[in-house]
Amino acid sequence: MASPTKPAAEARTPLNRDRVLRAAVALADETGISSLSMRKLGEALGVEAMSLYNHVANKDDLLDGMIDVVFSEIDLPPASTGWKAAMRQRAISARHVLARHRWAIGLMESRTSPGAATLRHHDAVIGTLREGGFSVALAAHAFSALDSYIYGFALQEASLPFDTAEETAEVAQAMMQQFSTGAYPHLTELTVEHVLQPGYDYGNEFEFGLDLILDGVERARDESSSRVAGSRRSRGRARRT
Repeated sequence: MASPTKPAAEARTPLNRDRVLRAAVALADETGISSLSMRKLGEALGVEAMSLYNHVANKDDLLDGMIDVVFSEIDLPPASTGWKAAMRQRAISARHVLARHRWAIGLMESRTSPGAATLRHHDAVIGTLREGGFSVALAAHAFSALDSYIYGFALQEASLPFDTAEETAEVAQAMMQQFSTGAYPHLTELTVEHVLQPGYDYGNEFEFGLDLILDGVERARDESSSRVAGSRRSRGRARRT
């Protein structure tokens, strides 16, 4: 007897929500989020599209679940390290995850019905900052600054017309050939002395900017703590007089 086709074989494995969501993530990774449909997802799973509605309510529910899968792949801030190292590790992990799922960048904070992994992730980030001495307001500021940088860098990186060092050099050289010698001296200098150097990788810029932000929020936390301590000392002296 002939072996079953792949869709028929997959159809024998009972569907569940996790399997549907992970298949949708894989399909979006391969073809982009704009081409994702219930029909195509059903075909990928070897089932009729209507079968999917036993596991996801609608397209919005599918997207909510897909984003929850993406958040589940980002490392939670480790409790064994200080807040700064934890935030750094979490940011680097988030960038790597978004590089795998580029379609997700614009959707990470857009869902109004976040799943358990999404909520657990956000709660862990806020908790790490609070335990690190950040006030509620300052934790919110730090969280916003970090995520704006992470998502912005991931979006910029995804839009670049190159992936490898060789492609970077080719694009840079092609661009330089389009303008006359000496026309843009600073751009030429940066390209020749930085971009075209051996080992250049645009992704290495991420950690430089990340450390600047972490240093900045650390200063803001220390200054806030100093103000609070100074205010308490002033109130203590006032009560004694």
